[in-house]
Amino acid sequence: MSPSQVIVLATPVFLGLIAIEFAIGRARGRDTYRLNDAINSISLGMLSQVSAVLTRLFRVGIYTAVYGAVALWHNDAFWTSAFGWLLALVFYDLCYYWLHRAGHESAIFWAAHVVHHQSQDYNLSTALRQTSSGALLGWIFYLPMALAGVPPLVFGVVALIDLLYQFWVHTEHVPKLGWFDRWFCSPSNHRVHHAVNERYLDRNYGGILIVWDRLFGSFVEEDEKCVYGTRAPLDSWDPLWSNAEVYWALAKDCWHARSWADKLRVWFKPPGWRPADVAARFPKPDFDIARMQRFHPPMTPRLAGFAFAQFLLLLAGSVLFLWNADRLPLAQSAAWLAALAAGLWSLGAVMQGRIGMLEVLLVEAAALSTATAATGMTAAFQVFKPLAMVLAIAFVLQRGRFSWLLVAALVFSLGGDVLLMLPGQFIPGLVSFLAAHLCYIALLRRDAPWFASRPALLAALGAAALMYAVLFAHLGPVLKVAVAAYALVIALMAAQAIGRAAVIRDKASIGVAAGAVFFMLSDSILAINKFALPLPMAQFAILATYYVAQILIVHNVRREPADFSAASSPQPGAPASAAP
Repeated sequence: MSPSQVIVLATPVFLGLIAIEFAIGRARGRDTYRLNDAINSISLGMLSQVSAVLTRLFRVGIYTAVYGAVALWHNDAFWTSAFGWLLALVFYDLCYYWLHRAGHESAIFWAAHVVHHQSQDYNLSTALRQTSSGALLGWIFYLPMALAGVPPLVFGVVALIDLLYQFWVHTEHVPKLGWFDRWFCSPSNHRVHHAVNERYLDRNYGGILIVWDRLFGSFVEEDEKCVYGTRAPLDSWDPLWSNAEVYWALAKDCWHARSWADKLRVWFKPPGWRPADVAARFPKPDFDIARMQRFHPPMTPRLAGFAFAQFLLLLAGSVLFLWNADRLPLAQSAAWLAALAAGLWSLGAVMQGRIGMLEVLLVEAAALSTATAATGMTAAFQVFKPLAMVLAIAFVLQRGRFSWLLVAALVFSLGGDVLLMLPGQFIPGLVSFLAAHLCYIALLRRDAPWFASRPALLAALGAAALMYAVLFAHLGPVLKVAVAAYALVIALMAAQAIGRAAVIRDKASIGVAAGAVFFMLSDSILAINKFALPLPMAQFAILATYYVAQILIVHNVRREPADFSAASSPQPGAPASAAP
């Protein structure tokens, strides 16, 4: 049985214990759960386990390679004895202590570990809040075990035991446990670890044994109320941003630092350290625990019900994937990882009020269309591909005050999607998409002059000409004309969108311009794959970029044509963007 399947079997136990803790909290009048936070934490656990299918190479693969090449002592009989298993577990817990400590004392490791600390609640769902990038560097700390000759199988099992043990310590409902607290990681000890109180900061790293903290001077006993979260709050339910936020902050500080030495130090100094010149030019407020506010965007009962239903569907999809992941080719695993990540992103976005419920369904249909195409599930693909564009049209109509040009563009796109699924209908499909792009060009002309950015026009036409030159020798007489017309129109659409963004200069117009660029990219991949050179994972790349393009445009294009003429000069007190 694989580690992924063990997690699947443990999932009902985790959820059952979460339900029991929730019920106990309600009965005691001390509910430690919020639906949005719990969904976000468990979603991050789902994303972590799904991505682990691809990142396992860094942890288990490298470990196995080092073990096979340089292990100092090969004695499987010893390590699989009762004493050997116990010693391996203690050995692993010691290595984990130092990895965990590095996760708080070095910025590059904190960037991965921060995910686990971002929740401002402390309950059993917090235990499932795990990083998706920890395996990229975390394997370094376990190499002493490989060097000592601990077999990979034993390493994998004790790693799972250490991880599963830590689930139960994430609760506020278990008090101090006397002698147990002195030897083992307990709820009291671990509450301290999650707190941002000055006295508690960066303490109690032990996974199973708290003895390591007592030995190495990092132990603090719980003696004041804990305040949970991080000192730089995430303030988001986005699971992708949760994993990326600290890496992005470090990258910006690295870019802005004038000294090459500081550019390197940024990554390895303690979290919060910044070069003096960067801190002076880009100051950040000092942390004040008294001013901490809980991130809690409101949700209506209808939205809460929708979010919970979507969460259950995504959980079921994750469980199904994890149970079968070891039998899937790597490319198919990557496609399903991307689809699940898109679904989890949309769930966080709707809970935060960034997108609406129909947009969630649109993102999910697009993700399923892409994944089913990439994995050869033809019947499902034939359902989800047209469904995605039907949902896009429904979203535009439901939003109100829509432009018929936008609706026409989406209807023609839907027609193109259907035609391209039928044998021998490539030219009609191309014509349908040509009509869609002409509608988009007319739509984007409503609030900006023709091709306002000459460099963008030249760049787009140049890219189209280069692509046509690559394809020319592979095209028949009819296709030479059809592809030339299509390449010209898509280039003009991109140029118009970029020029419009240069005039309006708001996030919505930039989003539309990005969508137009993704359209060019999608069509370029499709053309190269179909006429010139078969590309790996071509269906995935074509559809992923196509749906990103459509969603960016649909989400960001302005609602009412009558407002277009005033877009570049908003009225006093009006928002800079009318994007939804």
